[in-house]
Amino acid sequence: MNSYRIPEIAKKYMEHDMIQKHTDLPQFPDFRTRLLYAFLNRHSVLAGHSELYSLVTSLVQLGLDTHEMVSTTNDQKEQKAARSRQLKVLAGDYFSSCFYYLLSHAGHIDLVGKLSQAICEANRLKMNLYMLMKQLKMTADDYIRHTVEVKAQVFMSFAALLEDRFHAVWPELLHLFTRCEVLLQEIQRAESAQEYRDSWGYWHVLQTGTKEERKLLQAGEADASKLRSLWMKYKVTPAAVPAAEQLHR
Repeated sequence: MNSYRIPEIAKKYMEHDMIQKHTDLPQFPDFRTRLLYAFLNRHSVLAGHSELYSLVTSLVQLGLDTHEMVSTTNDQKEQKAARSRQLKVLAGDYFSSCFYYLLSHAGHIDLVGKLSQAICEANRLKMNLYMLMKQLKMTADDYIRHTVEVKAQVFMSFAALLEDRFHAVWPELLHLFTRCEVLLQEIQRAESAQEYRDSWGYWHVLQTGTKEERKLLQAGEADASKLRSLWMKYKVTPAAVPAAEQLHR
């Protein structure tokens, strides 16, 4: 089996000067990419393409995740913030274009179609999630479940390409690995009062907090100290976030 070096290869695309200088990127989807690479490497036909397929899939996911980081509001007028917003849009488009280029250049047009369909489905699921959020029809449990479903979608597109012996285990393992990545991200977000909107902690407090506390979060008027107090009161801490995982078992 070849050594796993997808993150190192992906750096060629992620560490663009303009991106590094003006904005930040989401975390590399390492758990899901490692899993896909391991399955493809055991494939009797696709093993020779395991590195390429894993790389382009990780770039597709990076593109989706980068676009997701773009603020839906334009309240920040300061030049640096505006430039960061614009670069996130361009970076997401850039990662998507890399996926098209690499696969078409290698002659794997069929996979371009499969991943493009997966992108459409991921965006459809994401829009459904946003509608539930907007309507406040969301619990902390729902948030984790829907987020995992969205983030697993691109990688799930390989289910039909895997050999029969892996058909049953692939969806289960993929969702477990994706859940781990989502929960780790939520642990990190719980430590930052600046990234509380539409997080597990946000929906947890909306679900269990008092009427006044819910209004405070919905209005976006809570400052850092108030958020820390709420997060401590309702145990939105690194120790508390894994409890969300128990809701899915």
